[in-house]
Amino acid sequence: MKSIENAKKKTNRRYGANLWGDPKSPLNKREYAPGQHGQRRKKMTDYGEQLYAKQKLKTYYGNVNEKQFHKYYVEAVRRGGDSAENLVGILESRLDNLVYKAKFASTIFASRQFVNHGHVTVNGKKVNIPSYMVKVGDVIEVREKSKQLAIVAAAVESSLHEVPGYLEVDSKKLTAKYTFLPKFDDIPYGCVMEPNLVIEYYSR
Repeated sequence: MKSIENAKKKTNRRYGANLWGDPKSPLNKREYAPGQHGQRRKKMTDYGEQLYAKQKLKTYYGNVNEKQFHKYYVEAVRRGGDSAENLVGILESRLDNLVYKAKFASTIFASRQFVNHGHVTVNGKKVNIPSYMVKVGDVIEVREKSKQLAIVAAAVESSLHEVPGYLEVDSKKLTAKYTFLPKFDDIPYGCVMEPNLVIEYYSR
């Protein structure tokens, strides 16, 4: 657990941003990168800004690999309408993300391991694929034999984030219903995200 937390803090320092909204993060108190010269940010090129936005969004969702992330972009464009909104909707629908947002795991990285190890069901069937796409109306549940795990109790009781409005969570039964596909403004990002720049990056 400590190694995951340390990795999370290191990632936040790299981006100079509180990616997951940790209320105790020192980055809440400053708007510049850490280090002696943290306040002297070089102006990025358009390409640099787009790449930075892509890497930050990928990292927020647990370092999604590039091949998969590009597939999400292709699907977001295929759906028509606002591609940036479509992209974040797809990313939010990942099973590992929703398990984390439901507070069944303490971090997105812990959530990925939790799903991988077979602790979760969707509509009563075991699913151990973190990238599984949850549909609106689906019910996620921690498996009966996993409900007594200390890491689950710690995550449920954690105050690091609130459950978003698109999940109906029963923290006693450890179930979560995905009630609607969120728009960008519904998603509780801990820092500024720019999915529009991600779309621009891939559209070059």
